[in-house]
Amino acid sequence: DVYPNAVLEAVGRSVQRARNLCEDVEWSAEDGSRTEADFLCRCVESAIHHGARTINTPDTVGYAVPDEYAELIKMLMNRVPNIDKAVISVHCHNDLGLAVSNSLAAIQAGANQVEVAVNGLGERAGNAALEEIVMALYTKQNYFNRKTGIRYEEIYRTSRMVSSLAGVQIQPNKAVVGKNAFLHESGIHQDGVLKERTTYEIMNPELIGASRDNIVLGKHSGRHALRERLAELGYSLKEDELDKAFARFKEIADRKKEVTDLDIEALVKNEIRISGDLYQLAYLQFYSGTNIIPTATVGLKRNGQTFEEAACGDGPVDAAFHAIDKILGAHHIALDEYNLSAITGGKDALGEVTVRVRYEDKYFIGRGVSTDVVEASVKAYLNAVNIVIQEMGEDAL
Repeated sequence: DVYPNAVLEAVGRSVQRARNLCEDVEWSAEDGSRTEADFLCRCVESAIHHGARTINTPDTVGYAVPDEYAELIKMLMNRVPNIDKAVISVHCHNDLGLAVSNSLAAIQAGANQVEVAVNGLGERAGNAALEEIVMALYTKQNYFNRKTGIRYEEIYRTSRMVSSLAGVQIQPNKAVVGKNAFLHESGIHQDGVLKERTTYEIMNPELIGASRDNIVLGKHSGRHALRERLAELGYSLKEDELDKAFARFKEIADRKKEVTDLDIEALVKNEIRISGDLYQLAYLQFYSGTNIIPTATVGLKRNGQTFEEAACGDGPVDAAFHAIDKILGAHHIALDEYNLSAITGGKDALGEVTVRVRYEDKYFIGRGVSTDVVEASVKAYLNAVNIVIQEMGEDAL
């Protein structure tokens, strides 16, 4: 009994210490779903006794199944005498693909807080996805009888924002926010949806802020039309930001027949992102093909001055990266990860490149957007290097 008693004492001490610092303390039982029941109940009772207002029982390694996890929550509610003084919380991992199911089972069993992550991001296989749990509670209101207070119309944009900031792409078939979530390929399904949406759709994409038909602008669209559409998408730009965004929009519109909401959002985010960069791409030329050595010439601008270098590489992208390194002397920065995705479909699709670079023991993410994947790659790499300079100082190069 020495070890369990020592743990119980540690629980009490840690909660008391936390309560001396703040009023609202959450105590979390690491690996609670695999903890021996009697001991778990004693720990929870001690934590509440010493001032914890929220009790979190995580499925830390994603090992539980829904019925089992629900029984765990019911057990705590029935066996811990002071459980009514605390909020019951759960935190589920997705190692077996059951994080959302386990969370919903816990809610049904009596839990009134769930810890979630946008897009299901998290350790190993991830955590319970916010958007999936929120929309499950919404679409099954009669079953769960729970409300969240979440603004549903912000879900889609939030998902895209987190994906962009984290540099982690959303899988196409991801529930609720994947790009295929509201697409219908089967002929029978298409016919049914055209006649009556609810035949094959349990929620409207507009509810989560995703437009069903987002083709809005073209090369003849003006500055006012862009401003209006950006406002509808939730963006309020300063005049100088709008000027830059409109200039980029006209460039894209000249290359693409149709400019979609996704295109507009991507280019606006990119222009805002790079507006503070010390070095800007002035021009890019590259020469590549079979049986020749790929070569790139890059010009960078800073404070009105242009710097140019040429370099060779394993391809035009690699060559351009080497040219940037030569201009900036960025020889201590290593490319760690490179991802290319199409914003929309078609041969003229806007490409978005995300790169992760490493400097010493730190990682930095850069992004670039263009209909030319080499240009998008160069912009992404340059954006990442600029961030290194801004955060680590120019001596980092």
